[in-house]
Amino acid sequence: MASSKAAINLQDIFLNQVRKEHVPVTVYLINGFQLKGLVKGFDNFTVVLESENKQQLLIYKHAISTITPQKPVIFSASDKDEKKEE
Repeated sequence: MASSKAAINLQDIFLNQVRKEHVPVTVYLINGFQLKGLVKGFDNFTVVLESENKQQLLIYKHAISTITPQKPVIFSASDKDEKKEE
């Protein structure tokens, strides 16, 4: 059964927000390795991260365990309104 609304893709929203806002992230790989930097781009299978020394890293999503932003990511306008009230 197809829905008339487009499915919300939280992964894309999250990655696009940290990319647009230049939020530094820590990427934890499934082998335990940690990579820190800025998300420069992404697609269905990969994330491009620019490290602190300006090295570009192409990371396959299937190797990623967790991505942690340095500051909270705002997902919607209602979230922005709540932040202003605090």
